[in-house]
Amino acid sequence: MILTLIGCGCGRGTLTLEARAAIEKAQLLVGAPRLLEEFPEAAERKPARSAKEILEALQQADGRDTAILFSGDSGFYSGAGTLFSQLEGEAPVLLPGISSLQVLSARLKEPWQDWKLCSAHGKDCDPTAAVCEGKPVFFLTGGKLGPAELCAHLKEDGLGFLRAVTGENMGTPAEQIRLGSVEEFADQSFAPLSVLLVRSAPRCPRRCPGFPDGAFLREDGIPMTKQEVRSVILAKLNPGPEETCWDIGTGTGSVAVELAMQAKRVFSVERDDKALALAERNRRQFGAWNLRLIHGTAPDALNGLPAPDAVFIGGSSGNLRGIVQAICAANPNARICVSAVTLETLQEATPALKDLGFETEVLQLSVSRSRRAGDLTMMTAQNPVFLITGKRG
Repeated sequence: MILTLIGCGCGRGTLTLEARAAIEKAQLLVGAPRLLEEFPEAAERKPARSAKEILEALQQADGRDTAILFSGDSGFYSGAGTLFSQLEGEAPVLLPGISSLQVLSARLKEPWQDWKLCSAHGKDCDPTAAVCEGKPVFFLTGGKLGPAELCAHLKEDGLGFLRAVTGENMGTPAEQIRLGSVEEFADQSFAPLSVLLVRSAPRCPRRCPGFPDGAFLREDGIPMTKQEVRSVILAKLNPGPEETCWDIGTGTGSVAVELAMQAKRVFSVERDDKALALAERNRRQFGAWNLRLIHGTAPDALNGLPAPDAVFIGGSSGNLRGIVQAICAANPNARICVSAVTLETLQEATPALKDLGFETEVLQLSVSRSRRAGDLTMMTAQNPVFLITGKRG
C-alpha cells in the first residue's frame, strides 16, 4: 500500500500538481467531509477527522493505495504531524500544500517572512502577548477563538486601535478579505474558516532591566521602586518570555512595566485608586499591553488569576503570609521576591517563606547617588532596601 499524507492547501484550486497526481492515483481518500466533497470522482471516500478515526480507516484499507487529506499545509499547524508520529511501521509520503498564510500574504502583496505565526485553532492563545513582540501576527482561528473573539481580547487590553486584516474562506469562491481595526472586528461576525492578521502594538523595545526613574510618570505619595533596586528584582525573578508574573502592590507600576517587557503576561494588583490610575498611565506610556492591572487587595484579588511563574511583592498591607499561601496554592514552585524597607517587614517575610518550604535569601541594597553641592560633588545615600527571595529546588 502506498500511503500519502497530503496538504490540500485552501481547496482544490490550490493543489500542487504532485498532490493532484497522488489523489488521482489513490484508491481510497480519507479526510474531513468538506475536503472529500471536492473530489466526487474518487473511487472511495472515507470521512475521518481525528487521528483515531483516520487510523481506524487505515486498518480497513485492505492494502489499497490511500491518500489522507489535510487542509492547508501539512507542516503548518496540521493534524498530519500528529498522525505521522502514530503510524507505526509505515513510511508514508508527506506532500505540502499552500496554506491560508501564503494565500493571504499573496492577496495583500506583502511578504510573510517577518510575521509571527500563532494558532488559536483548538488551543489556548494569548493575542495580547503575541502582538507585543514587535511583529505583525498571523492567527489561524477556529473553535471558540475566531477573529471577533481574538479582537475582543485585544480591545479589552486597550489595543482596539490596532489595524487588522481578516481572510475568510481563503482560496474558495466565497473568499472575502476585510481591512479594519481591532475594535471594529470585535463586534463583527466571521466565517468558521477565517484567519486574522494584526499589526504589532507600539511599545518600548525589550531591553536589559533598569529603565531610568525619570522615564516613569510620578505623583507625590505614590511609591516607586528605584532603578537600581528594580534591576536587581528583575534579575532575581529572572522572568522568561513564555512566563506569567504577578506584581502585588504595584504603586507607580515601574516593576510591573519592566516585568511586562520580559515576560509573556503580567497581572498586577493595587488597592489604591490613585496609584492604579498612575500605573495605567505608565502602562500605556511604555506600551506594556501585556500588563493587566487589577483593583483590589491581595490575597483576595489573586483568586482566579493564571498561575504565576514569578511573583514580586512590593506591598502586602499586612497580609504577607496570606499572599504567600495564595501564591503556593496557584503554583508551589513559583519564584518570589519581596521588597522591604523596614525591619518589621523583613522579620515577617523570612519566616512566611520558610514555613512554606521555600529556600530564602536576604539581600540588602544600599545605593548612594551623586549630587552637586556648589562646585563640589557629594554622595547622597538612599534608604536601604531588603530583598527577600524564595524558591524551591
